Amino acid sequence: MEQTILQLPGYKPCEFVLVLQPHDELWNRITDVKKEFAEAYDCPMAVFTKPHITLATFVQYAMMEQRIINRLKLIAMGLPPTKVELKGFGSLPSHTIYINVASKAPLMQMVKQLRQAQALMKINNEHKPHFITEPQITIARKLLPWQYEKGWAEYEHKHFTGRFIASQLLLLKRRVGDKPYQVAGRFNLENLPVATTQGLLFAPSPPIPSPRSVEGMHETA
Repeated sequence: MEQTILQLPGYKPCEFVLVLQPHDELWNRITDVKKEFAEAYDCPMAVFTKPHITLATFVQYAMMEQRIINRLKLIAMGLPPTKVELKGFGSLPSHTIYINVASKAPLMQMVKQLRQAQALMKINNEHKPHFITEPQITIARKLLPWQYEKGWAEYEHKHFTGRFIASQLLLLKRRVGDKPYQVAGRFNLENLPVATTQGLLFAPSPPIPSPRSVEGMHETA
């Protein structure tokens, strides 16, 4: 079905990921955990992927990008900054180990609001947007059976705590088939009244910051 998309003349499909990122100090702590796992279990991909919480993934034509950005900006304006609590490790047998998000309810409410944009995220009936149901920060995924079994036997008993205030949504994109993602947009969570965000619906959008490459974000959970 991917071939059907790619063969449409004049259209360039892109993969998009909407994420939350922890602050620098917590980012570094999680990166250290990922490095330790990579070294202990011969899993370099654990280091390649960067700390983040995936909220949604979708495929859409590049020509739709600005409309998506405008819609996400409005939604974000109405969302409040949210405290994210991390505690311990979890797993998806038998291939993924992750840091557990203890404060799931506020993030699921955020995802519920983001679903307002799902019509713009849908490229066709075979490629619909995916919204997360279990927020997490992946340590390693696509593990071999021995990596998972030995890794989970250790990390099931390890402790990890952390917290950060999610005050910004990050939209990443890449051309289908490419590895590095680039930043397509940043959206501040401003907790503005609904009437205010609706009044801004037709306001001109500010310039989008120059995209920067984000290596490893393509391996989202």
